[in-house]
Order: sequence, then C-alpha cells, then structure tokens
Amino acid sequence: MNEMISLRLDFEPWHQLLTNYVNEQGLVDYRRWQADESAIAQLKTWLTSLQTANLDALDPNTGLALLLNLYNALTIRQVLEKYPIESIRPTILGVPNWLAFKLFFSSNLYELNEQKLSLDDIEHNLLRKRFSEPRIHFALVCASSGCPQLRNEAYWPDKVREQLEQDAQQFIRNPEKVRYDAQNNTLYCSKIFKWYEEDFVAAAHSVTEYIQQYSDQPMLPSAEIEYLPYSWQLNDRS
Repeated sequence: MNEMISLRLDFEPWHQLLTNYVNEQGLVDYRRWQADESAIAQLKTWLTSLQTANLDALDPNTGLALLLNLYNALTIRQVLEKYPIESIRPTILGVPNWLAFKLFFSSNLYELNEQKLSLDDIEHNLLRKRFSEPRIHFALVCASSGCPQLRNEAYWPDKVREQLEQDAQQFIRNPEKVRYDAQNNTLYCSKIFKWYEEDFVAAAHSVTEYIQQYSDQPMLPSAEIEYLPYSWQLNDRS
C-alpha cells in the first residue's frame, strides 16, 4: 500500500499577500492589490508553482491546507480580474445575472496535476469528498460579506485543524451569522448551514447540536431554525 508522504509546499507567498492586503476583519484591499503589478505577479507565480502537486502523494493536512489556500486564492484572482465590482453576483437592470454568478464557481480556473478545476470542483469533488471536515465551510471564502471571514494568513499543514477550529468558533459566535432567541426557541443562522446541512448532520445529530458545540448560549434541541439573509456584497475594504 502506498504511504502518504508530507511534501513541503511553499505557502509563504500567499501568506505574505494575505498579510499585506487583508485586514483583521477579513476585508480585502482589492484596489491597492490590483494596482500593485508585483503583487499580481506574485499571486500568478505562486499559483503556477503548485500546479504539479499530487494530492494523492500528500499527507491529509498538507492536502487540506493546499486546497483551502487554492480556493481562496482563485476566488480573489477572479475578483482582481474584474474589479471594481460590488458583488460576485452581478446584476443587469437590477436583476441578478445568474449565469455569470454560476460561471464564477463552475468555470475551469486552474490545472492541478493535469486535472482541470473550478471552484466547485475544489469544494465539492475534492474537499468534501476527501475530508469529513464540515469546518471547511467556515474557511472557504467566496469574496462576499455573507461568507466566513477571510484570514489574513495562509492555512498551514501543521496547524490547519487548529485554524479550522478557530474559524468555526469565530463564525458561530458572530451574531450576524448565528444567534439564538431563547424566548421564542428560534435559532437564526447563516444559509451555509442550510446549503451544507448534510455535512453538519454527519458530524452531529442536527444543525442545532453542531452549532451548540461552539455556542456560549444553551439552546434547546427542539429549536426552530430560521435562515438569515445572505449578503453577496463584496468583502471590500476600499
């Protein structure tokens, strides 16, 4: 049986870019980043350097960190190519352009070890299939305010699980994403818990029980769930 190996991948260039252009609230200075030709080149060079990585030859934590970093980097690259924009969900005469929105996630953006990938491929066909890890949904950022907060640091193989735990706590303890009304026994939460319900239920008996693991507020298992509006406004700090 082939043993997984720990291959040293260089995430430092991506870490530097995040440190330079993302603040502690997870907002991205797209305007300044786009204007910096060296930063654009650094992102391109770094993404190219990872294209020969073989997921099957990586230990799980290295593969997990690689895919999380790739997803977020490819998302930002798409925004930088189109900026200035107000949202990744464009509108035509006030009506959402669903085709453009779908293409943002479904278009082939990258080739990893000769496999063409879209954002959807990275999320659904690689991350969700390879890892029983619902906390990825607090780490993948689609450049929108409704998303989890983008870290201003890279994911690292030696601490990616710890980082994901921090991401889960930060997301669930943010009242804009999750809050419980004890008087009405109603749990208000992000639509992320609706879209990926099966992943959270696989890790706990219900969405409520999953959230309870991270919430400081006791809640009844019988709580009614209501999903909050999801903001597609760009996570722009400019």
